[in-house]
Amino acid sequence: GRPAPSLSLPPLPTLPLHGHIDGLLSDRCPTRRTPPLALRVARGRLHARHDHECAGRVLRRLSFPLTTALLQLASSTAVSVFIPVIARDLQIAESQLQWLVSAFSLSSGCFLLLLGRIADLYGRKKLYVAGTLYLGLLSLGCGFGKSATVLYVLRGLQGLGPAAFVPACLGILAHAFPPSRARAIAFATFSAGAPIGGALGTQIGALLTQYTEASWRSPFYLIAGLGVLCAVGGVLIIDPDVPSTEADRRVDWLGGFLVTAGLVLLVFVLGQGSIATDGWRTGYIIALLVVSLVLIGLFIAWQHYLEKNAATQRPPLMKLSMWKRADGKFAAMQVIAFFQWAAFLSWFFWAQVYYEDYMKLSPILTAIRMLPMTITGALCNLFVVLVIARMPLVVLICTGTLVTGIASLLFALIDPAAPYWAFGFPATITAVFGADFVFAAGTIFVAKVSLPHEQSLAGGLFQTLTQLGTAFGLAISTIAFDAIAPVGGGPPPIKAYRVAQWTAFGMAMLCTVIGAVFLRGVGPVGAPDPVVKQTEPDDGAPVETEKIEVYS
Repeated sequence: GRPAPSLSLPPLPTLPLHGHIDGLLSDRCPTRRTPPLALRVARGRLHARHDHECAGRVLRRLSFPLTTALLQLASSTAVSVFIPVIARDLQIAESQLQWLVSAFSLSSGCFLLLLGRIADLYGRKKLYVAGTLYLGLLSLGCGFGKSATVLYVLRGLQGLGPAAFVPACLGILAHAFPPSRARAIAFATFSAGAPIGGALGTQIGALLTQYTEASWRSPFYLIAGLGVLCAVGGVLIIDPDVPSTEADRRVDWLGGFLVTAGLVLLVFVLGQGSIATDGWRTGYIIALLVVSLVLIGLFIAWQHYLEKNAATQRPPLMKLSMWKRADGKFAAMQVIAFFQWAAFLSWFFWAQVYYEDYMKLSPILTAIRMLPMTITGALCNLFVVLVIARMPLVVLICTGTLVTGIASLLFALIDPAAPYWAFGFPATITAVFGADFVFAAGTIFVAKVSLPHEQSLAGGLFQTLTQLGTAFGLAISTIAFDAIAPVGGGPPPIKAYRVAQWTAFGMAMLCTVIGAVFLRGVGPVGAPDPVVKQTEPDDGAPVETEKIEVYS
């Protein structure tokens, strides 16, 4: 049967004593229709105390996914605000500044699969506590960094923290909440941490850098404290880990090496291809791209071999049969996540570049123009909570990706002479719809069709696709931008910015088409479904998972 959840986060239970009293009334006093006054008063007091205790538990438990998302986004986005200050203090060349952000993203995105699998096998609570504490300690080290090289190394190592605690958090939530409105609230709370964490990270980072004596080191100290706080909270809130239900708990280290090395090289190439000496024609860029694709191909072949020979080999890191879940809709959701993040982050990047480089606005004025995204993002997640049990998934996904496409379309047609309210404001409030709808509803769907012992792996896979989509989208839109920008230098024309946004628009529309075609017939994913028996393809053992026959 279903193992006990690794976090005591079930839906609000009914009062046991209430049900017991009702049973006594019906069995012993069948003719009595109205309970005595004393009994009604006692029941009311029990309900009041129970509701108060439940409210406290809900607030404590919802703080777990929210602070996790805040920690993840703050550690990745806060640095971007004070990069110029670090450059002046440590005398870092402008061409090398990107590694303060890229080193973190590289490690945090490429180790998700391996660490997600380890969390499923050896304990999600262990990985969560270790990951948050590790991030806090490495952030403290960044605060004491004295050179650019030290910061590069520490930022790269720092990214392993989110790679451990993010899939662990998603696995904990998926196990703790059966399909219900409670699960929607939990996942939407985690998703809401993205816009809130991004906004707080940039704003607080800017304030601490400008108004504290430690300058750019202060935000690192704050992140260190938040990491330790999350680790302590995880120890206190999350229940002890439940042993994995898998008989063979060996880790596929070869598969972990192949996929991690392949992803690291691929993300590196996507980030460096447009800024290398000869662009994408640079020799080492071509060589590393080929090596990365070969490694990923070998990983897929190795996973296929392990899955087909499960009786004699160790379990694969990722079963390729996962991609066939729900008649291939699992794969469709992963592809949508990939292109949605490619579209959204491309819009976000080129909108900022347009404001600062073309319109010559200061970073503060640019941040103010992007601020409405935070409010819209929080409202989008609230909307998901309200409708996830009633609105079909295909409607949510297609609506969100279409609205994100509208934001890119507005910037593709933008008139620099027009006021902010004509193009910039409507684009800013609509851009986040796709990202928030896809993440909140997509993670719920992925958890719903994944088996209990692979929840962290499935969440890590979803996160990996969003990271790859980000790198892919920026690379493709940069190629489009460079095709219009002057070869010999000089300010790029408005057409270059528009072409980059047309690229983002095309990727958003591709998401809408994929959702309409391949998610057709998928009903609400937040509604509770009965548990049914499924058979795993490797050992034939029946396991319990949420019902997926509702998907046609």
